[in-house]
Amino acid sequence: MKQVKQIHGYTLRNGIDQTKILIENLLEIPNLHYAQMVLNHSPKPTLFLYNKLIQAYASHSQHQCFSLYSQMRFHGFPPNQHTFNFLFCACTSLSSPSLGQMLHIHFIKSGFERDLFANTALLDMYAKVGSLEMARRLFDEMPVKGVPTWNAMISGYARFGDMEGALELFRLMPSRNVVSWTTMISGYSRNKRFGEALGLFLKMEQEKGIVPNEVTLASILPACANLGALEIGKRVEAYARKNGFCKNLYVSNAVLEMYAKCGKIDIAWQVFNDIGRFRNLCSWNSMIMGLAVHGQCCKALELYDQMLGEGTSPDDVTFVGLLLACTHGGMVEKGRHIFNSMTAAFHVIPKLEHYGCMVDLLGRAGQLREAYEVIQSMPMKPDSVIWGALLGACSFHGNVELAEIAAESLFVLEPWNPGNYVILSNIYASAGQWAGVAKLRKTMKGSQITKSAGHSFIEEGGQLHKFIVEDRSHPKSNEILALLDGVYEMIKLNRGAFDCYLDLDLSN
Repeated sequence: MKQVKQIHGYTLRNGIDQTKILIENLLEIPNLHYAQMVLNHSPKPTLFLYNKLIQAYASHSQHQCFSLYSQMRFHGFPPNQHTFNFLFCACTSLSSPSLGQMLHIHFIKSGFERDLFANTALLDMYAKVGSLEMARRLFDEMPVKGVPTWNAMISGYARFGDMEGALELFRLMPSRNVVSWTTMISGYSRNKRFGEALGLFLKMEQEKGIVPNEVTLASILPACANLGALEIGKRVEAYARKNGFCKNLYVSNAVLEMYAKCGKIDIAWQVFNDIGRFRNLCSWNSMIMGLAVHGQCCKALELYDQMLGEGTSPDDVTFVGLLLACTHGGMVEKGRHIFNSMTAAFHVIPKLEHYGCMVDLLGRAGQLREAYEVIQSMPMKPDSVIWGALLGACSFHGNVELAEIAAESLFVLEPWNPGNYVILSNIYASAGQWAGVAKLRKTMKGSQITKSAGHSFIEEGGQLHKFIVEDRSHPKSNEILALLDGVYEMIKLNRGAFDCYLDLDLSN
């Protein structure tokens, strides 16, 4: 900065116009205030310099973009498509549809409505701020659409959870690139539709000329983690290492999370250590959560202490992992301390998940009344997960009174869920309250509430297969059932031989 000021002083003393060099150097530092001051005093400002500064403000101080845009127009500089692209980015960062509509009018008046690149940027802005109807109208009116145009519209639908709308466009695309596939995979993953994300990824692998990139891998690995698709996850990791993608922290963190969630804690530790000094909070959180969920509670708390020692501050996700560790380890007092430290020491406001963890922790420890008091003290309305945790604890400890309170709330929140009726019925049965059991069965029958069929996923041959109870929809169901019949016959034969052996042994 000192050197830039010396150059600036030299140019002023000698009447030399070095505005372009000065502004470019100032934007690299960055010192945007000084850069705008240089531009304001420039004898010959240019549209290029205005655009450079607007672009910089779009990343650092979005409101200033529009002030500079107004100044630029006042001084007689007409905007070009690059100006609008930068301004659209600023609108997206501000999440302001009203500013976007104002710019849209200027955009049309400036004669860029037929520019494909600029139109795509406008559509992308509307899609990102949630104005999907306006984005779709623009999309439908565009006489020519490039692949980025289709991708922007699909991304908009995916961002706001309309995966059906995204899939419809994806299927209609005349041609697709890796971004198209990645946008869909990422959309399914973000919306917790992991099976569909994985299915689409497997189809993508079969497409000629489509090569997964870092974003693709960072999107599909969470799906593998949540589905327990370890073999596919390993294959994705091998591909990432072969192509140098593990240098990308997002990919490394996704690999770490995949191993941690799939129970391969030793490998997760290895990945965590490989990341080393490049670790961010996401790395720490994934490792703490993996240790907590898989019973290594003390190690999770030790890692937390190490994280604090290395100067990384926790966030709300960290505390979910820590409270889960306390829950699985039965460490009630430690859990209370961690929960209280959230606001007292780190100014992290507890969310629904944290209250849920506390209810689960106290409930498992048999402190049901305190768990109920936590629910009553919550600043937000408890959801079905929290009431479900209390109901589960009541089932384990045989508390009918609080079970009825929890179940009544669950019947309102989840009237379609038969599991809540079944749990309460079992609590009544354990307590010998058969009138309560009969009443619940009558209610279920009258409301036509039936228990849904269970299902499971099995990973085999790089594919994920879904099986439903008494279902024959799987394409190889006949072969599978024939094999199971064979296994059953072998079990019967072996059981018969074992029984004979026992008879002989007893007779001796």
